[in-house]
Amino acid sequence: MFLDAAQWQDKIFIGGSWQAGSGGSADVIEPATGVSLGRIGRAGVDDLARAAENAAEAQREWAATPHPVRAAVLRRAGQLWAEHADDIAWWNIREVGAVPGMAGFAVHTAEQECYEAATLPGRSYGEVIPSEQPRLSLATRGPVGVVGVISPFNVPIILGIRSVAPALALGNAVILKPDPRTAVTGGVTIARIFEEAGLPPGVLQMLPGGADVGEALVTHPLVRVISFTGSTPVGRHIGELAGRHLKRAHLELGGNSALIVLDDADLDAAVNLAAWGAFFHQGQICMTTGRHLVHERLYDDFVERLAAKARQLTAGDPAGGQAALGPIIDAGQLGKIHKLVVDSVDQGARLAAGGTYENLFYSATVLADVTPDTPAFAREIFGPVAPVARFSSLDEAVKLATATEYGLSLGIVTRDAMKGLELAQRIPTGIVHINDQTVNDEANAPFGGVGASGTGSRFGGAMANIEAFTETRWITMRGQAPTYPF
Repeated sequence: MFLDAAQWQDKIFIGGSWQAGSGGSADVIEPATGVSLGRIGRAGVDDLARAAENAAEAQREWAATPHPVRAAVLRRAGQLWAEHADDIAWWNIREVGAVPGMAGFAVHTAEQECYEAATLPGRSYGEVIPSEQPRLSLATRGPVGVVGVISPFNVPIILGIRSVAPALALGNAVILKPDPRTAVTGGVTIARIFEEAGLPPGVLQMLPGGADVGEALVTHPLVRVISFTGSTPVGRHIGELAGRHLKRAHLELGGNSALIVLDDADLDAAVNLAAWGAFFHQGQICMTTGRHLVHERLYDDFVERLAAKARQLTAGDPAGGQAALGPIIDAGQLGKIHKLVVDSVDQGARLAAGGTYENLFYSATVLADVTPDTPAFAREIFGPVAPVARFSSLDEAVKLATATEYGLSLGIVTRDAMKGLELAQRIPTGIVHINDQTVNDEANAPFGGVGASGTGSRFGGAMANIEAFTETRWITMRGQAPTYPF
């Protein structure tokens, strides 16, 4: 097997080899069953310091490597995702709790991220600038040095590789700190891919660890750029630390994305979109449709049909291949979801479907008659819950859609696509999908949010990746030195 536990058991990946971490080790728990799938090493703060020094040294040689060689490593990495897709998807299902379709999508996207990144080393990274002096004036871009990547538990492959691949392609070294709950899928897998792809030792380090390791990564002077995907509260803290240490932080944070169903929408299509947007991957996606805003003409039928669909969706062990929803990642996260549902019902929302759970399996849930004061309307749920509110005019729809601090994704369902686009211009988000739900991602498209959903930086697409993982430098050249007054 590609992810042979004998290789990484009780280990972290540092300096190009698998070693014991100073933080000991921890069980890899399958959320669907509670069974231990193995033990992964845990990094300590001293491991981070050692990794940063190792990465800085390795990066200089990697940046000087001819660009076709760097591109070839990224292409080989893309091939390896495809060659080992079944093994990687198995871990995604077991460790993350992803249903097979989600697991396969993550592997496919990782493959495409590497192929997209493989185009970066050969791109032009600069421009000639006019100068008032008799000289050649250039603006060039070069690697920042060492990039720190902190990835979350929910979609660990995609949310790690989308920063790791372009950062490496552009000549940087990377220190990857995956969430300890999904360190095999989101950490070991990526380390093994690049180890097999021929990446030189030390250019990629993989350190599963706690908040202390994450903070050490953000503050270490050799780490010049931080790429973080996770919750808004943690993102705020990371942004503060990065600012204090005068380094860039690319923050892709939470969301509470709206799906607006206009009065001319095809109701069956709208319900299908709403169910996928709310319940796919148990709602554990930053782009999940967190608010369903439905015109009053369609509202009652929409709630009835969405609730009926929710009751048909089974939650169970995704390894069996039959469940539509897998488990919530752990008991702490399930408790937060259920509390939001209970508090919302206590404050006037109507439970149209779901609201129950067994072990870590939370049923697909529909909350009707929610308002901006309903807890499940205003906050990111990160679970399979669809709050539904009604509106009577486009102005009211805009008011409801913007009644949140988040601004990640937006979906609008209408038979008049231009009308949908005009409406989208009034609602600030980083992503808009007309006649689709809010959960979409492609390796060549810029991805990110505004407001509490992030700092406006983008992942994906050549220009966004170059902007994220390079520095700009001004260079001038003269044939002869000028003479100054003194």
